[in-house]
Amino acid sequence: MADAMTQPTNLQQLRDCGWQSKTVKREIHDNFLSALERGDELFPGIIGYDSTVLPEISLALIAQHDMLFLGEKGQAKSRLMRSLVALLDDAIPYLDVPHIPLHDDPFDPITTAGKRFIAEHDDEATPIAWWSREDRYTERLAPGTKFADIIGEIDPAMLASGTSMAAEESLHFGLIPRMHRGIFAMNELPELDELVQVGMFNILEERDVQIRGFPVRFDIDVLILFSANPSTYNRSGKVIPQLKDRIGSLIQTHYPRSRELGIEILDQEAGIETEGTYPVAVPYFMREIIEQITIQARQSKYIDQQSGVSARFSLANYRTMVASARLRSVVLGERPAVPRISDLGHLYSSSLGKLELDLMGSHQMSERQVVDAVLAEAIAIVFQEYVDKHGLDAISEIFSKGVKIEVGDTLPSSQYADRLKRVPPIWDKAFEVNASSEDTMRASCVEFVLAGLHSLDHVSRAQAHGRVTYTIR
Repeated sequence: MADAMTQPTNLQQLRDCGWQSKTVKREIHDNFLSALERGDELFPGIIGYDSTVLPEISLALIAQHDMLFLGEKGQAKSRLMRSLVALLDDAIPYLDVPHIPLHDDPFDPITTAGKRFIAEHDDEATPIAWWSREDRYTERLAPGTKFADIIGEIDPAMLASGTSMAAEESLHFGLIPRMHRGIFAMNELPELDELVQVGMFNILEERDVQIRGFPVRFDIDVLILFSANPSTYNRSGKVIPQLKDRIGSLIQTHYPRSRELGIEILDQEAGIETEGTYPVAVPYFMREIIEQITIQARQSKYIDQQSGVSARFSLANYRTMVASARLRSVVLGERPAVPRISDLGHLYSSSLGKLELDLMGSHQMSERQVVDAVLAEAIAIVFQEYVDKHGLDAISEIFSKGVKIEVGDTLPSSQYADRLKRVPPIWDKAFEVNASSEDTMRASCVEFVLAGLHSLDHVSRAQAHGRVTYTIR
């Protein structure tokens, strides 16, 4: 592609530079194979799909298919669709002529106005402009979408001026015709009105547009992508069979297959500044608990699993946990801020509203009770793994001496050390989970062990006024 300073500005220059027309699918196909041959990172930021989803997308791109991304919420469907923009050329030329409603190919215009202008002007008098890669993608959410939004409608102003309803000039085009030579994505396909679905499959099959009974036949060149949730996509009557039949490839997404992958996504997406004036150090076991909360929610019988539990659930909880630790750090003057189990008491604000409860279940629980349950399960599971690895259950022996330990999200870390001076040797075991001489990190380890012991019924817990006291049962 020519440098931006030397890009052709008229049709003659475009012919002289050797530029050739390609369909958008062929353009993506060629750029994908070139990137594959060079060993480029094809889908940056996508984690956990290397052996499942990405190979299927690769085949669909080479096959030059329209695609449907099928999966529960929070499975990177929109990110995957948007990532395909990187496979477009930096920019493509189009006829820079007023009154042409889309980016017409200078060598192969599809509009009446474009064809007429080419026929009436010589190449040097035909102006060319360039359509950037980033502008060649658009997406729409299905609920509330009308036929006029994505296909088009008769323009009353043109009719008033005497233009025939059967003429192309009388139409106001929607998003898909305007994305000619680009990518159009429709999110939540099953929520799309049936009439609009009819228009969609006509474009997929015939690549033409019919508006108000008037066929406007021109060869629209567009890659069309869809996303949907399996529970609605597979429900009879939600998507018309003709439209399903015309989608080239179905790409099935999924949640991370392991907690480690979920934590990797968490670290990538959290976007939290850990350095600076108020640094944050997050123990790995706290990351494990946050991700395990989401895993437990995805397995809970009280939650509607057809809807799913998004990765955004983990991200919101993680940010809330870090925010609580940072608030304590600023107020108490502690550095660095280290999240503790007591910080998880604030997760209601970031969890409520994100879980769709199973209202058909025999045992009903409020959303707050469900959050409490999955949090307790997550702590127990993660702690048990550390018990098996480090033998931390020996710590419970100290409680037989009548020791009581109070914890809380506003309690200074130094006070944890003061309370533990009576039993320092046994607590060395606790610090194996995240060894550190920092009071803030040791306080986090202490709370983890106490909460873990409580989950295993080794100690009892009493809560009052935001403070928690652990004692022998």
